[in-house]
Amino acid sequence: MEVRWIGVEPSKLGSPYAAFTLLLGVWSAQGLEMSVGKIPFLQAVNGSTVMLPCTYASCIGIQDLYFNWQYNDNGTMQKVCEAVIPTEDVVPDVQIHKERVEFIGKNNKNNISILIWNITFEDGGYYTCFGKNPKEKNKNHSAIFHLIVVDELRVVDNTLTILIASAVGGAIAFLMAFMLLKNLTLFVLAKLEEKNKECLVSSSGIDNTENGLPASKADSKPTPKKK
Repeated sequence: MEVRWIGVEPSKLGSPYAAFTLLLGVWSAQGLEMSVGKIPFLQAVNGSTVMLPCTYASCIGIQDLYFNWQYNDNGTMQKVCEAVIPTEDVVPDVQIHKERVEFIGKNNKNNISILIWNITFEDGGYYTCFGKNPKEKNKNHSAIFHLIVVDELRVVDNTLTILIASAVGGAIAFLMAFMLLKNLTLFVLAKLEEKNKECLVSSSGIDNTENGLPASKADSKPTPKKK
């Protein structure tokens, strides 16, 4: 039986390395991704309760996804909690390794966020949300969230902002008033010029009458003949 290549000749397929690179790029685009949101830090008051956000995403889905939260304690990574999610939309059985921590994500819409109650200054630092997906050849990814614990939140001084806004608003109001006054002045001048033209026309008619010239064709009448 004769074997034939259809469409593309073997010599035009390129090197195996090129094909491997292409497959690797497609695989990377479908890789697991962990996210802690657009703002990866939070400043909170000592004694308050905070949420550390984290979600995962995968283009090809998950199967027995392993995740954990870790706290960086002066270079030593300590597990805060961990669990395995069999499939999407399944609430995992989470093991908590740190006090005052609660898993609130419930895997709802890929949410694996946690809550820390009554935070202290010792809770401040960097937290890592880590995930590994066996369905993607155990491809893993992580995201870091920074928790900053303070005595009290600083009040932002908006004096400069208010002054700048007031100055800009005043400048705009002045410009609008100037434009309005300019248009009004031009309107009055136009009316005065129109009135002056009417006066000149009237004066011209009066002068012609005084000089013995008819003011208009309607005023010139033939002299009646005597009988």
